[in-house]
Amino acid sequence: MGGRNRSRTQRKHFKQNRDNVWKRPKPDSEQNQQDNYTATEENGNPKQSWEPLVFQNPAFEEYYKEQGIVAPEEWDTFINCLRSALPAAFRINSSTPFYKDIRMQLESDFMKSLQAEGSDGNEREAIRPLPWYPNNLAWHSEFSRKQLRKNQTLERFHGFLKLQNEIGNITRQEAVSMVPPLFLDVRPDHFVLDMCAAPGSKTFQLLEMIHQLTESSSLPAGMVVANDVDIQRCNLLIHQTKRMCTANLIVTTHEAQHFPGCQSRSINASDAGNVKKPDISQLLFDRVLCDVPCSGDGTLRKAPDIWRKWNPGMGNGLHGLQIQIAMRGLALLKVGGRMVYSTCSMNPIENEAVVAEILRRCKGAVELVDVSTELPMLVRRPGLKKWKVRDKGSWFSSYKDVPENRRAAFVPCMFPSGRTFQETSEQDHSVDTSPENYENGIQSEDDHDEEVSTLPLDRCMRIVPHDQNTGAFFIAVLHKHSALPAVESKSTKRTQQSSSMQVQKETGVAIEDKTIADIDVDAVIDDQVSGADISVPAAPSGGSLQDGDAAEASLDSDPSVASGKNAAEGMNPSNTNKSTPETVGEKRKLPTQGRWVGLDPVLFYKEETVISRIKEFYGIKDSFPFLGHLVTRNSDTSHVKRIYYVSNAVKEVLGLNFLAGQQLKIASVGLKMFERQTSKEGTSSPCSFRISSEGLPLILPYITKQILYASPVDFNHLLQYKSIKFADFTDAEFRNKASELSLGCCIVVLNKENQAPPDHHQVDSDAVAIGCWRGKNSVSVMVTAIDCQEMLERLSINSAKESSPLLSVEAVDEALETLTNYTETEEATPMV
Repeated sequence: MGGRNRSRTQRKHFKQNRDNVWKRPKPDSEQNQQDNYTATEENGNPKQSWEPLVFQNPAFEEYYKEQGIVAPEEWDTFINCLRSALPAAFRINSSTPFYKDIRMQLESDFMKSLQAEGSDGNEREAIRPLPWYPNNLAWHSEFSRKQLRKNQTLERFHGFLKLQNEIGNITRQEAVSMVPPLFLDVRPDHFVLDMCAAPGSKTFQLLEMIHQLTESSSLPAGMVVANDVDIQRCNLLIHQTKRMCTANLIVTTHEAQHFPGCQSRSINASDAGNVKKPDISQLLFDRVLCDVPCSGDGTLRKAPDIWRKWNPGMGNGLHGLQIQIAMRGLALLKVGGRMVYSTCSMNPIENEAVVAEILRRCKGAVELVDVSTELPMLVRRPGLKKWKVRDKGSWFSSYKDVPENRRAAFVPCMFPSGRTFQETSEQDHSVDTSPENYENGIQSEDDHDEEVSTLPLDRCMRIVPHDQNTGAFFIAVLHKHSALPAVESKSTKRTQQSSSMQVQKETGVAIEDKTIADIDVDAVIDDQVSGADISVPAAPSGGSLQDGDAAEASLDSDPSVASGKNAAEGMNPSNTNKSTPETVGEKRKLPTQGRWVGLDPVLFYKEETVISRIKEFYGIKDSFPFLGHLVTRNSDTSHVKRIYYVSNAVKEVLGLNFLAGQQLKIASVGLKMFERQTSKEGTSSPCSFRISSEGLPLILPYITKQILYASPVDFNHLLQYKSIKFADFTDAEFRNKASELSLGCCIVVLNKENQAPPDHHQVDSDAVAIGCWRGKNSVSVMVTAIDCQEMLERLSINSAKESSPLLSVEAVDEALETLTNYTETEEATPMV
C-alpha cells in the first residue's frame, strides 16, 4: 500500500549524506576556474572536474515571480539576498548556570571591541542581539567564516563561539529556525510533541521553555517528546539535547504521520504485574510543533547546492505527506491546545495549500490564529490567498483547468479553493457566502479564471530573507477548539476519488538541516486526498475491523489500532522474529522486553538492594522521589551500567506505553543519574555507582554524605590538575575530611567565601560542585577536560569581578584539541 512504500522511501533518504559543497577540490589557477577547468589524463580520460557553485536557476526565478512571493520592485533585492552567504546566528542556552555571564560578555566586550577595531567599518554591527528574541538570548553576526579570522578580535570571538558551542552554553542555529517555538506559548506543565525534531535545535528551545519558570531544585510538571523517523538522525538529536541535562525528555523514532496515541487497553491487575496504572489513559499533547519535511528552498543561503537541484515538482511531491503529518499532529493535540505548522520553504503548495486543506478537513474544529501582535519586532508578511500550480511547463490556476490526461498528477487541495469541480453547472456559478462554504474554502465570487481562497490565510506568516537578513520560513499557528470531526473511511474515499491518487516523480528535495533525495513521490502522495491511514475506531479485543465495517471514523482515534492491522501498528517491519503481544480471551498480555529491533528496552529499575545502598552511601534524603523514577535500558539487572532518572510526567507516559503494548519506539529517555564504576577501585567501593555530571545538579540538594567543601585555591587546583594527593591540598581541614570519606564517588563543593563548612551537609541548589572520586591517596575529578576549562574561566571572571576576560586563543585551541582527542564521550574516568 502507499503508506508502507512511503515508509521505506522516507527512511531511505535520511540515511544519505549531503555533499559538502563548500569543500570541493579547487582548480590550480583562476583561469582554470573561469574555464570550468577539467584535467585529462595522458590517455584522454577525464580526471575529477571542478565546477563553480551556481547561484541561479531560471525555473526557480520564473516560479516565484509568477507566485508573487514578493512585489516586482523587490525582486532584485530578494534574489540578490538569496545569493549571498547566510550570516551566522546563535542562541545562548538559558539552562546553563553561566548564561548571564555569557550574555554580559557579548554585550560588554565583543560588541564594543569589534566596533572599535573595525578598520573599514564593516564590523560596525558585527554582532547584535536579535531584537525579536526575548531577553537578548539570541544573537546575529554580520560576517562570514573568512571574516572571523580577519583580525585578532574576530579570531578570539570565533574561538569563543567554538568553545561555548562544544560545552553546550550556546547553540548555533539559523535565526528563522528559532521562531516557531516562540509562537507555541509553552508553559512548564505542558506536554509538548516535536514531530520532526532532528537535529534538535527547536527541541532544545522547547526544553528550555518548560524549565525556565521552574525552580532549579525541582522538575517541571510537563515534558517534551522529540520524534524523528531515522534512528541515525535521532542520535544527533540525542547528542544535541543531552547538553540540557533534563529528565523531562523522551526521544522516539516513528514516522510522524503514524505517531502512536498509546491509548491504554483494559488489562487485569495480574497482567499488569507491578506496573502502576498511570493517571493518563491516552498520550495527548498541549502543544505540538509540526516542522515538516519540505523542499527547503528557504535555506538556499546556507545550502547553495539547492540552486541546481530545485524544480517545481519538489513541493508538489511533498504536499500530501505534509498534510498527513499535520493532521496527525492535530489528532494528538488536546482540545484547547496549540499547534505550529512550519516549513523552511517559500512554496505555497507546501505552505498555504496545506494549511487550507487542514482547515477544510477540520470543519471549524481548528482555528488559524492571528499572531500578528506577538513578537512585534519580527518582520513577517501575511500568507497568500491565491497561487498557481506548475506542471511540465504549464501553469494551472484551478483544478478544473488541468487536462484529463494530467489529473492523475494533481489533487484539488493543491489549489486555493480545494474543489474537485464535480458540482453541477448551477453550483459552479452560484454565489454562496454561507459559513459552511467559508469553512470549506469555496470561492464566494464568480471568478473561475483564478481561484482565491476565502479562508483567513493572511493570518499565516512568511519570513523572506531580505527583510531582516535571514533565511526564509513559513509559520502557521493553529488552535484546536473541539474534537476533530469524523471522516469517511479510507476505502470509500478511494472509490470516489481514485483518479487523484498519483503524482509525477520528482527528485532532489532538500530540507532544513535534513536532506531527501530521489523521493518516490508516487509513494509519498498516495492517498493524499483521502488522508491516508486516517484511523478508525479500535477493533474489539481479539478481532479486527475492516474499512467496510464503519462508514465514519474519528480523526482523534489511535492509528495504532487502524482497520485490518495488528493493534500494535507501527512495529518495525523487520521485526519479524519478535512475537506480538498475545491475547487471552478478551484481555491483552503485556509484552516483556526487546519489542523493537535495534532499540534497548526501557525498564523500570526496581533492585531495592542497589537503590538502598546508593541512598545510604550518599545520604540521599527520603524527600527525593526515587520510587518509580529510575529506569534502565538493560534487561539483565545484574549487569546494569547506567541508571536513568525520569520526571513524574515521563514516568506516567512510560507506564501508559507499557500498558498500551509498548507502542512507542524509544531511542532515549531520562537523565543519566548513576553510572557503575568498573575500575579496580570502583569494585572495592561500598557503592560502585557514581553520580553522573548530568544528574548532579538535580540530586545535589538532597545529598548529605560524601561531600567535601574546597577553598577556591584547592577547587581551582582540582580543575587544573585533575588529580591531587591528599597531602598536596592547601587546606588542612580539607585533607582530613577527604581522608575520612569512604572510598568511592564524592562531591566537591566550592566554598566561595572560604567559610567553615556547614554542619548539616546540605548543599544549596545554586552551589558550584563537581563529581570526584575519593581514591586511596588522592581525589580525582570526573568531569570532562573541556568542562573543567570552562569552569576555570568562569571562576576567574567572577573572582576578578570583571566582565570581559577571556581564554587566550591558544588556551581555546588547546581545550578544543583536548575535547577532540577525548575518548570518553560523556565523562572522564577517575585518574587513580
